[in-house]
Amino acid sequence: MHQLLAQAPTWGALEKASADSVADVATIGSLTTLIANIIRAIVAFSGVILFIMLIIGGMSFLFSGGDQKKLEKAKGTITNAFVGLVVLIGSYLVLLLIKQFTGIDVTTFGIQIPTQP
Repeated sequence: MHQLLAQAPTWGALEKASADSVADVATIGSLTTLIANIIRAIVAFSGVILFIMLIIGGMSFLFSGGDQKKLEKAKGTITNAFVGLVVLIGSYLVLLLIKQFTGIDVTTFGIQIPTQP
């Protein structure tokens, strides 16, 4: 007789569901994958925004025509892009520093499921 996934007594039983169970059933591992993918997408989106800001700032600088207001605005855009880059790199370096001192890998996302005795 088959046991339904909703009747599983523990998380471990859900993780060890039989091969003939329903495919693509959401588990706690699905949540881990979802959050990791969201973090990757945010970092990639930040890189794209950085590149766009640099392009816009450079084009504004080139086409300012000597107007001081436009030059200052273009310099501000380029400066903000580089500040964003420093923040992105700095935050990753802080995570690596935490990993180095504590030995806990905080650069990868995972959910620990406690085992029941």
